[in-house]
Amino acid sequence: MNVIVANDKRELLGQLNIEIIKSVSGQFSADELIDMFANFFFGRMILDLTALKDYQDPKNLQKLSMSLDVEKIIILLPDNNPICLQPAFLSKIISMGIYNFTTNVDGINYLLSNPNSYRDVAHLHQIEVTAQPTPQVMQQASSSFSGGMVTASVGGSFILGIKNLTEHAGATTLTYMLKKTLINCGVSTVAIEVNKRDFIFFNDKEMISVNKDGLASELLKHRNVQAILVDLNDVEEVDICTDVIYLLESSMIKLNKLMVRNRNIFEKMKGRKVVISKCVLSSKDVAEFEYEARIKSFFVVPPLDERSDNTEVLKDMLIKLGLVV
Repeated sequence: MNVIVANDKRELLGQLNIEIIKSVSGQFSADELIDMFANFFFGRMILDLTALKDYQDPKNLQKLSMSLDVEKIIILLPDNNPICLQPAFLSKIISMGIYNFTTNVDGINYLLSNPNSYRDVAHLHQIEVTAQPTPQVMQQASSSFSGGMVTASVGGSFILGIKNLTEHAGATTLTYMLKKTLINCGVSTVAIEVNKRDFIFFNDKEMISVNKDGLASELLKHRNVQAILVDLNDVEEVDICTDVIYLLESSMIKLNKLMVRNRNIFEKMKGRKVVISKCVLSSKDVAEFEYEARIKSFFVVPPLDERSDNTEVLKDMLIKLGLVV
């Protein structure tokens, strides 16, 4: 059964052909709505945004999101108020976990049967990520952070995505070792893995497992951390990252499997940061491989023991990425 909270759009909401257990009309503060529905069982709530007092202030929606199940709420946005349709406003409510919003009855009917996930609204979400640092920014930042962290905006996070290109190329373990190296370099760091729960085996509270829909809110939660490492796994939305490295294991069987899955993979990787992982090749062999694949590797990582201190090996890659100086 559904709940309707209406104001300016009460006539429009009257066109809905749905079962309603409760309907209220007027303007209500966030606290009033919480008192009304926090302990009230309902299937979905259709909220005419104009029924919320001071609805243009996202803080009032944030109050609701902290006390009500936002996955059950469909917001009817006022189509005559440009502020509520601006990307900045929509991005703020997405950050609260509110993914279901529309401006018309057709949209409400669709969302009742096909609720949005974060993936459906990710293109509207403006995550404040830092740009690739320039030499000038690096010089300024090195004097701003005693820990040697380099970011393009003071107080922002450098979000490094780590993704396996070949199967089992070691993204999870490398993420762990990079986190330890960054902390050894004095950089506050959090690591996040998406759609898996392998991090629990490291017994490290600074390594967090989330599903894809929870990634954006987790990034925002840690936006004051200097570096965030994201083990992307099967997530393709790499545009949330400041930079991404792609791990490639150069064994014949791994490469042949990769080519069977995608014959144009190396063409696609041109201009991207490909890291050869677990590499036992000589520098000559690496050069021959790069020539044959027609790509230039960004860095070569030899086989490493995660129980050891790998700062000396990995710091060079972090310097090259602009994460430390």
